[in-house]
Amino acid sequence: MKQQFLISLLSLFAVMPATAQQASKSVLPTSGHAPVNGIQMYYEIHGSGAIPLVMIHGGGSTIETSFSKLLPLMAQHYKIIAVELQAHGRTTDRPKSESFIQDADDVAELLKYLHIPKANILGFSNGGSTALQIAIRHPQVVNKIIAISAATKRGGLIDGFFKGFDGAKLASMPKPLQDGYLKFNKGDKKGLQNMFNRDVGRMKTFHDWPDGDLKHIKAPTLVISSDQDVIKPEHTFELARLIPHAHAMILPGPHGAFFGEICTPHPDAKMIAGSALLLQSFLDK
Repeated sequence: MKQQFLISLLSLFAVMPATAQQASKSVLPTSGHAPVNGIQMYYEIHGSGAIPLVMIHGGGSTIETSFSKLLPLMAQHYKIIAVELQAHGRTTDRPKSESFIQDADDVAELLKYLHIPKANILGFSNGGSTALQIAIRHPQVVNKIIAISAATKRGGLIDGFFKGFDGAKLASMPKPLQDGYLKFNKGDKKGLQNMFNRDVGRMKTFHDWPDGDLKHIKAPTLVISSDQDVIKPEHTFELARLIPHAHAMILPGPHGAFFGEICTPHPDAKMIAGSALLLQSFLDK
């Protein structure tokens, strides 16, 4: 069954040029801040559709740095609710440390604030882990999950990954991500440093999740990573085996390249458009 699904997704590349040219829906985007669990959470709404697609960025990122290429393509077909998590982008911070559990609770509370009873959830990197926590902790709000480059175990990341956080300095953060934060915060270097500290602290204290939590996810789930990712392909397949209604997919390139994350050195427009079609096939199935 899973093999047939993968074959059907890959076949979409053959029709990509015609499909990718569909006109964008003429719905102007809106944005705002919601009072969520002690923070002011920034969100944007694009497009239209019955079941919204929530898009959750990666660590150290904003909506724009993670999804500037993918979001417009998905907004042609769905109502998109793109969010920025605690201390990231235009969302405020709280005294409490950042965690995947807290982020999941924040997104669920935002959906409640927006009067959205059920949504599809797409998350990238740390956002992918957050998406899985939403499915675990708030199954009633989840229709389908797309977890891109998500980690639930320390051993699921490439060897030496966590050593990189020992004595980590802001200078090691990719400049496009730094610029992405500063763009919306008037050059606030203290805020940038705080976001960096929050993300480093989360990863340094990251612990393996119980397999049982994943086995209780009821929503259909697509787990994706890249063949040059910081996530080991074996971990992606392990997640798909643990989650009852899950499919796994490995796409070419480094972390986030297949959908054009801002650190992608040479974005491939055809690959990005094709990836959007793959995601649409899963959501519409």
